[in-house]
Amino acid sequence: MTPGSPAPTGDRRIDLTFDDNRLLPLLFGEHEQHLSRIEKRLGVSLISRGNLLTIAGPEDEAQAARSVFEALWERLKAGMAVGVAEVDAAIRMAGTADAALRDQVLSTLSNPNAGLRTRRRVIAPRSPTQARYLEALAENELVFGLGPAGTGKTYLAVAQAVSLLITGQVDRIVLSRPAVEAGERLGFLPGDLKDKVDPYLRPLYDALYDMLPAEQVQKRLTTGEIEVAPLAFMRGRTLANSFIILDEAQNTTAMQMKMFLTRMGEGSRMAITGDITQIDLPPGQKSGLKDALAILHDMPGVAFVTFTEADVVRHHLVARIVRAYDAASREDAARKAGGPGTQP
Repeated sequence: MTPGSPAPTGDRRIDLTFDDNRLLPLLFGEHEQHLSRIEKRLGVSLISRGNLLTIAGPEDEAQAARSVFEALWERLKAGMAVGVAEVDAAIRMAGTADAALRDQVLSTLSNPNAGLRTRRRVIAPRSPTQARYLEALAENELVFGLGPAGTGKTYLAVAQAVSLLITGQVDRIVLSRPAVEAGERLGFLPGDLKDKVDPYLRPLYDALYDMLPAEQVQKRLTTGEIEVAPLAFMRGRTLANSFIILDEAQNTTAMQMKMFLTRMGEGSRMAITGDITQIDLPPGQKSGLKDALAILHDMPGVAFVTFTEADVVRHHLVARIVRAYDAASREDAARKAGGPGTQP
């Protein structure tokens, strides 16, 4: 149903009045695209007349829409931008069943002091799980961020590391990934060692450049304040006063994971991210991430935050793709569990 059309009878109706007509076009979006997006995602109808907006729909969905508009309106009044990304973030946050958590994470949208400050931007959570993840990163020395691509696991960990670096709470950042895809073929790639491994570390560089000016990234890489290195380079080191991130941890072996975890020195923090459904190790090789989860699951001081497809903050199709693959995996597992007689 498009904005301005009649609302179905029997639905919950909520009237919202906005007190600054200059901000309404920013709230509603160009050609009212924000209204259309909220209608479609939450299953409500929206009727706008001047500075009055009527929400109609089932009770839970209507209340969620109300929370979305109130959070976005407060954001605009605080002088902050509202675009598609912010609308989608508000929708994700308003969908949580925990009312206290919903109010807490929605408040970050309108609080200019919320989130992590880097040189280029303020990075705030865009889903309830991201809010829990940022809280875990702030409160724990070792955090595992688990879940599918596009949920912000690595990006937020890098943001936390950069925020601590520029405020002097850590002396350096160490970013690492296993170069599993290269294997022993690494020597056949052109260039020196840096040229060979950089393609596997590119996502970490991308996150850094999104948070720091290019000249600062280059300077800090040169001075060693920021180090981006393949996992093999970690052996034999003790990293003190550092924020250490291991990305794509599902592709470590059990021995590599133990080696990495024991690199932590005095005053250091670690974030380990990965997706145990995307293991690229050879068949029969145990994933170090799965092994660590089993061994450390109840250890004090270690936090585990699990993301789902509902937390995907990339293009909306990414969430649908993740759901489709997860469904296919479940169906395949069910067929195998059914034995030889199960129909394909």
